[in-house]
Amino acid sequence: MNALQLRWNDLAEVKKELAARDWFPGTSGNLSIKVDGEFFLVTASGKDKRKETNEDFLLVDMEGNAIEGFAGKPSAETLLHVEVYGKTNAGCSLHVHTVDNNVISELYGEAGEVTFSGQEIIKAFGIWEENAAVTVPIIPNHADIPKLAGEFGQYVSADAGAVLIRNHGITVWGRDAFEAKKFLEAYEFLFSWHIKLLMLRGR
Repeated sequence: MNALQLRWNDLAEVKKELAARDWFPGTSGNLSIKVDGEFFLVTASGKDKRKETNEDFLLVDMEGNAIEGFAGKPSAETLLHVEVYGKTNAGCSLHVHTVDNNVISELYGEAGEVTFSGQEIIKAFGIWEENAAVTVPIIPNHADIPKLAGEFGQYVSADAGAVLIRNHGITVWGRDAFEAKKFLEAYEFLFSWHIKLLMLRGR
């Protein structure tokens, strides 16, 4: 099995797991995985990600241009993935719209970031200190995708990370599909936990 087929299978498995969590409402969200130093696979625009087809992903170059031989067109937000692969050694990038990440981004949008601390799940990010903290930047939801990608790119430097787009969604990246999915799950846990805690406290 060649590298393209292996990475296709990896991304398809992630898509299947995230779809089972109902994290792709209304065809939203986009996923990508690096095939090599020249190309990456990205989800096709406007597809129902709960379904599995031979046209779920397209091969694009490192500038986000589609390669001939693949049906459909790349996700509108492919430029976010271009920023990730152009600035880091990450191997997978995941973007989902959930109610929880939208609520968190609105609650803390004016502050431009949100910090969580003292939660055991933070160890998923490789942070093992007692009472450790993790901070996620929040950027405006620019309708102009190149402008959005430019602002997003200001927070892309490490091989793993995350950025919230206000009232839009979260983009998480990691060194491979396993790590990116693990980080995404951990962030979504933190968002859900925090919202429930605020509600129980009456805030």
